[in-house]
Amino acid sequence: MWLAPSLLLILGVVLYPAVKLFQASLSEYSITGLRRGDAGWSNYQNVLSHPLLGTVVVNTVVWVVAVVLITVVISLALAQLLVKDFPGRRLARWALIVPWAASVIITSQLFVLLYDYNYGMINHLLKSLGLIDQSIEFLGDDRLVLPSMIAVGVFVSLPFTTFVFIAGLNAIPEDVMEAARVDGASGWQRYASITLPLLRPALMVASVLNTIYVFNNFPIIYTLNDRNPGFGNDTLITFMYKLAFESQEKDVGMSAATGVINVLLILVVILIYLKVVNWREETK
Repeated sequence: MWLAPSLLLILGVVLYPAVKLFQASLSEYSITGLRRGDAGWSNYQNVLSHPLLGTVVVNTVVWVVAVVLITVVISLALAQLLVKDFPGRRLARWALIVPWAASVIITSQLFVLLYDYNYGMINHLLKSLGLIDQSIEFLGDDRLVLPSMIAVGVFVSLPFTTFVFIAGLNAIPEDVMEAARVDGASGWQRYASITLPLLRPALMVASVLNTIYVFNNFPIIYTLNDRNPGFGNDTLITFMYKLAFESQEKDVGMSAATGVINVLLILVVILIYLKVVNWREETK
């Protein structure tokens, strides 16, 4: 009885939509979204044979790996700083929460303005410093669109990851570190032999949750990339959306099939990651 509300919630917002998504992936729809009948596995075949699927998959891998890796590295440094006792530490922690508390859509739109070719503050600042003579087309140059989106992805991922690491650092027993100091261990030796191993559970949580969040992130990719036609800078999430609403296919069945593939991909990645870090042993 105590679990019934939670189970009903899971059934309503997870299992039922998942079943409907799978059913939609096996159906054929009109351009207006009306179901015409069964399509079998043809939607999956159409998705897997799409000429730009390879580009989208590469974009997705680069997007996820780059954002998660850069976020973890920077967050480790920020966490090490923010656990120290210094004037203004509380204010610094509050400031770090802002990108997390703000809507991702609002943050993404803010960066669209910052990246603007004509009026963007970033171009204005670079020109003022004499680093560039002509404005940079951050969101119009295919070579810069994905790096520009990665920068925004890192920006919005830092707060959560940093606070996870702060919690992990605060949980490390001080007597262990003191014993290492007494034994003559240097700062780097203490960090490599004590801090990082004891931070492994926090690293696992941050990496897994960030991988899920970044992979499924729609607002950043869509908002910063909406001016560019085609799928050249899309990930699997925006590829799925455009298949249904913005591409020449306008195929809800193909979009649903892509959604099922996305779910399976993220599950496989998480299972592989948990296997690599010996999740069962670490959580006993």
